[in-house]
Amino acid sequence: MTQLRPARVLMVCTGNICRSTMAHAILQQEAARAGVDVVVDSAGVSDEEQGNPIDRRAARVLRDAGYAVPDHRARQIRAAELGEWDLILAMTSRHLGILQRLADRSGVEHEGAPASAEDLGAGPRICLYRDLDPAGSGDVPDPWYGGHQDFLDTLEVIERVTPTIIALAR
Repeated sequence: MTQLRPARVLMVCTGNICRSTMAHAILQQEAARAGVDVVVDSAGVSDEEQGNPIDRRAARVLRDAGYAVPDHRARQIRAAELGEWDLILAMTSRHLGILQRLADRSGVEHEGAPASAEDLGAGPRICLYRDLDPAGSGDVPDPWYGGHQDFLDTLEVIERVTPTIIALAR
């Protein structure tokens, strides 16, 4: 019997130190708990935080919620890697537009949000993270300029969307 390769999921935000890194960590840990083989990474559309660790406030919220804090260093998305991912999840419509333009300029064929697990594996699906949110679509709130509650709000969205991503990756 041939084993299918694991689903490959990339989270993308601005600097890759808050939202995408939190979503990356939570999906990776929850998929492992569920026994789902998935490759997860995250990146930013900007290089402004290149090489920096996860934001200390994001790390605190993850730790307080019972997640391990990843030893992740921020990186910028590269056009050459777009075709390597099954699902690329943009945290905002601005990030989505940047990713779509990057894919179009590099000749990477892509589609929108997957409806089922069968939709993954035939080229990247690039969509908003919250297109997979049972509570409705939109941008994932940016906690960077806010306080602790803003990071908790972001955590709530991520925890709500994660089961949908895991179901798609099965």
